[in-house]
Amino acid sequence: MADPSFDVVSKVDRQEVTNAINQAGKELSTRFDFRGTGAEIDWTGEETISIQAETEERCLAAIEVFKEKLIKRNISLKAFEADEPKPSGKIYKAGGKILQGIATDKAKEIAKAVRDEGPKGVQAQIQGDQLRVSGKKKDHLQDVISLLKTKDFGIALQFTNYR
Repeated sequence: MADPSFDVVSKVDRQEVTNAINQAGKELSTRFDFRGTGAEIDWTGEETISIQAETEERCLAAIEVFKEKLIKRNISLKAFEADEPKPSGKIYKAGGKILQGIATDKAKEIAKAVRDEGPKGVQAQIQGDQLRVSGKKKDHLQDVISLLKTKDFGIALQFTNYR
């Protein structure tokens, strides 16, 4: 029988983000303080979001509304990166990006933490944009999950494929 293992990933459910965008757009169109400010939010690409309004303050407020909707949908704010609003003609535009996958440098940092602070006999292997952690005992793997939850690597981590 193979050793127990689990995967450390950083993925966001695109449908949940779409729902958060729709909810934020609805709130921007109905809230009194956003009336007449041209505040809008929408997808512009596979992982990018565009937020715009007539003033810089309203654009920043629209970003905050979107962040609130992400939190309500259980999406970590570590998975969303927003740019500063920039003037574009008569309106201000801000771009945002949904972060997917674990970058190689972050994966190395996580693997080092597992090696240095985790129980003996547990290995972490980088596999593309995720990490596979395996060991002899399931208890050791649960200890590694607890360890990784207490550390802040600057990205949203999920633990999948536990067997």
